[in-house]
Amino acid sequence: MNKKIMLLISLWMLIVVYASAQNDTVSSFATLTGKITDDNGQALDYATVKLMQGESLIMGTTTGTDGMYSLNVKSGTYTLIVSYVGCKSFETKNLTLHADTVCIQNVVLSCGEVMLGVAITSMPGKSVRGNRPGKTMYVVDGVKSRRRTYYQPIEENTEEYTKNLENRFIMAMDEPLSTFSADVDAASYGNMRRFINKGEKPPVDAIRTEELINYFSYDYPQPQGENPVSVTTEVGNCPWNNQHKLVRIGIKAKEISSEKLPASNFVFLIDVSGSMYSYDKLELVKSSLKLLVNNLRDEDRVSIVVYAGAAGEVLPSTSGADKQKIKDVLETLEAGGSTAGGAGIQLAYKIAKKNFIENGNNRVILCTDGDFNVGISDIAGLESLIETERKSGIFLTVLGYGMGNYKDNRMQTLAQKGNGNHAYIDNLQEANKVLINEFGSTMYVVAKDVKLQIEFNPAKVQAYRLVGYESRLLDKEDFNDDTKDAGEMGAGHTVTAFYEVVPVGVEFNLLPKVDSLKYQKNLKSKSNTLTDSPELMTVKLRYKLPAANESNKMEIPVVDTKADKLSDDFRFAAAVAMFGQLLRNSDFKGNATYEAVISLAESALGKDKQGYRREFIRLVQVVKNMD
Repeated sequence: MNKKIMLLISLWMLIVVYASAQNDTVSSFATLTGKITDDNGQALDYATVKLMQGESLIMGTTTGTDGMYSLNVKSGTYTLIVSYVGCKSFETKNLTLHADTVCIQNVVLSCGEVMLGVAITSMPGKSVRGNRPGKTMYVVDGVKSRRRTYYQPIEENTEEYTKNLENRFIMAMDEPLSTFSADVDAASYGNMRRFINKGEKPPVDAIRTEELINYFSYDYPQPQGENPVSVTTEVGNCPWNNQHKLVRIGIKAKEISSEKLPASNFVFLIDVSGSMYSYDKLELVKSSLKLLVNNLRDEDRVSIVVYAGAAGEVLPSTSGADKQKIKDVLETLEAGGSTAGGAGIQLAYKIAKKNFIENGNNRVILCTDGDFNVGISDIAGLESLIETERKSGIFLTVLGYGMGNYKDNRMQTLAQKGNGNHAYIDNLQEANKVLINEFGSTMYVVAKDVKLQIEFNPAKVQAYRLVGYESRLLDKEDFNDDTKDAGEMGAGHTVTAFYEVVPVGVEFNLLPKVDSLKYQKNLKSKSNTLTDSPELMTVKLRYKLPAANESNKMEIPVVDTKADKLSDDFRFAAAVAMFGQLLRNSDFKGNATYEAVISLAESALGKDKQGYRREFIRLVQVVKNMD
């Protein structure tokens, strides 16, 4: 009996202690609620509400369609910040919240003038904000403001990628010339990493093998003489098919120290539409550009253009000496509205032309998820727009952000057609790599319209295949056509390409069979006219100086020296190429395995000062474990 009483007493004490703990937990919180309206008394839906302590964001939310918000937060002193695109921000400092109380804080925002200093008119349309409904955030009509709201909840993944059929083997006897643009970026690598880090394999069409290879820097020799680029070649056995050869072609642009770079005229073109409402989008854009701003010189200048339902200039051209002013404007930006990307691009180029620096670095830096839905939004329209603008002598950098609705295909179009480059920013470390560590190669062009044409020797090469570059292929006639756009190379930039080569005499059955030709049975065999040269191929390269309209040509013969030891760069890049083919489930992956990729990469780490090669091995290991 005593034991039962003791047990009941113990149970009762536990209940009391638990209830007391619960009451303590609840009692430490306060409720902050209220309604956000404009100066006409109209409720503002999806206004941004933040509670700050110093510079730290403690909690945030957005208002509902009735303008109401509610936050449960620990008692304490906070700064309440309420903002809405098209209205002036409202701040209440030292707002003290007490435990077990409800604090009602209604806020009226002045919406008679646009917060960003530009008059913007909304355009009917739909937008998305991550997994939230999107809207056209503001309309300015004279002095008074009006709003229209459009909803399009999204639940499915709406990312878009261009489908590129994999390069296949080509008989050297039939087509001895292979031509492509050195227009290569590294966006696919960052996007691939984003998928793997969240436990998914990337879509096949998101993998551009050449961009994976070119994410890394390689130790190519500096250009000598008047040429701003140098060409290096290396031949070795193919790691995924030991009967084949692998030929590496490396291009290196001359390096220029940062203090010797000419003055820059930058236009930050920032997408502030509803689809950018996410920590990995607009907030990451702000942090990324602040890194760049911190490294501006006094002679550099920055303008800022934003676009949502329409486009507007929010910061006129400002000296890099006034860093705080530039960063303050960046910090005011909020996301909301539809996406008039075409209008933003046109305005950005107009402002870049207005502030053009002769012999300087004139560039538009576009930050977006590519989700254009107002005005010019189709691929053909974007191509036409950007091809017109690129004639201005202003270059383009496209920085992609976000997930779920990322439009990779549009970003590629803008970068390839607009004398530009493209990077995907999935974290602040990648922003630092692109905008700081690789500033020269990303931001300052030393050679434009760089293209390559390889002539294979059919006496040595039976067949060949270009690894990657499917979206950069050119017709053979394009090589000598100076009106044909090609790739740009920045200071210190490297470009790497691989050809998988089938030597003459090796059994080869990787081509689909076709019927024999009816009218060429009695023709003399072409092999009777082949050269006895020891060369496998000749690499031809054309480039233009940044301000020139005529190209210069370089030629480099390639001989297989059958070297016993291949460079670390060759072997590491080959490992990356093998990984790209595995991710694409390539028809030509041969004996490739994830274990082989890891082993080859680990043997070729080299100096790896930044740790990028070790990170690559980690990503391969993660994908291997997925299988």
